[in-house]
Amino acid sequence: MDAPSHSELLAIRRQKLDALVAAGVDPFGRGFETDGPVADVRAKFAEGATLRLAGRITAHRDMGKSQFLDLSDATGRMQIFLHAKEIGDEAFHVFKQIDLGDFLGVEGEAFITKTGEPTVRVKRFEVLAKSLRPLPDKWHGVQDTEIKYRQRYLDLIANPESREVFQKRIAIVRAIRRFLEERGFIEVETPMMQAIAGGAAAAPFQTHHNALGMDLFLRIAPELYLKRLLVGGFPKIFELNRNFRNEGISRRHNPEFTMLEAYWAFADFEKMADLVEEMVCHLAETICGGLLLEHRDAEGNVTKTINLARPWRRARYADLVEAAVPSWAALSPDARRAKCAELHLDISHCVADYEVTQHVFEKLVEEKTMDPLYVTHCPKELVPLAKQNAADPSVVDVYELVINGQEISPGYSELNDPIVQRQRLEEQSGGETQKIDHDFLDALEYGMPPAGGIGIGIDRLVMMLTGAESIRDVLFFPHMKPRAD
Repeated sequence: MDAPSHSELLAIRRQKLDALVAAGVDPFGRGFETDGPVADVRAKFAEGATLRLAGRITAHRDMGKSQFLDLSDATGRMQIFLHAKEIGDEAFHVFKQIDLGDFLGVEGEAFITKTGEPTVRVKRFEVLAKSLRPLPDKWHGVQDTEIKYRQRYLDLIANPESREVFQKRIAIVRAIRRFLEERGFIEVETPMMQAIAGGAAAAPFQTHHNALGMDLFLRIAPELYLKRLLVGGFPKIFELNRNFRNEGISRRHNPEFTMLEAYWAFADFEKMADLVEEMVCHLAETICGGLLLEHRDAEGNVTKTINLARPWRRARYADLVEAAVPSWAALSPDARRAKCAELHLDISHCVADYEVTQHVFEKLVEEKTMDPLYVTHCPKELVPLAKQNAADPSVVDVYELVINGQEISPGYSELNDPIVQRQRLEEQSGGETQKIDHDFLDALEYGMPPAGGIGIGIDRLVMMLTGAESIRDVLFFPHMKPRAD
């Protein structure tokens, strides 16, 4: 006999919904007092105890009058046992309208089965929510990436690995807050809608505030507001924030993303590098089990290994480029473009010479670097908000932390000279003064202490720590193109 079609399964569930209503049962229930999440119930399990728990039915073994089910939530699963004689005919009729995916609340006695499985013998139950659509196949989960990303709830129900990634993400963010607070940093909040999109070179999303009669931008970075707080006297601050950039989407880019930015008065980029190194290693050891991170494919095969053992390597930007392309520094701008063609690196004809070098760095150094590398002393054109190096004014005192072939964190000795900062921002704006945050420059003129600052892309950090290969795997609801009709 052929299995029911999808439309037939939907019709059957609707019939069961109607049967529950006819029996005087609310298919979508009310609140149900429990002894805690399923994991807590399992932890306090003792034979003979009366237990109350609720969850989604994720497994069902029908043995006629005897029924075994699994109730699950995000913390775990618990087996329950139900017998027709013990609950009565009326309740058993209601139970027969239950399907996989439904939410059930139960009360019963704890016992251990002959196979050693902790189980709750149900004395009474309540229907808490009827599932009108069948769950994905429990053996195969959600394999279609379109469904996985568009209907994350199905992915979380069916794929324990996905749920584990997000539980780790939650733990990572919580641990970052605790780590910084234990070191005297305080968490602050700055505007997400800004009159000028500053703090980075990126295309913003634009909106309009009717009451104020002005255009506003979703922030591309919180940096300029956080530095105002340094001026105002807060010496150690951080913000875990959402940033928005109206740019491309890839396995490493999403239009909105989570960033950590932190600033430390009287520190410098090297002190900030030490802080980040300590923090990332702390996260790896406490949440991921160690400093050796194995990334695996869908079949469980190790595809790469990242070693976070300290101390992390530090090297100057120019030295790394020179090692990748010997004699690069001695080449003329035209010769550099010719060399890029020889190396099959596609360079736009309209980019500046420093951008050509940056492209070489990204392709031949950054993308090939798996273990942690602090790239220091980058060209000043790349980082207009950082302090120039005292010995070599062509570079700035910064680091870029590269792990897993991508930038995880930039860190600066922050530029606090308002005169130089104004010149840098004017150069960056190409003379369009309306793009310059003059209020920020005014704030600097009141005096900002020397400071170290960092940014960490939380999404990329989670990718590195969990082995996720796409940013979509670490975002509950990544942005996607609309479905084709």
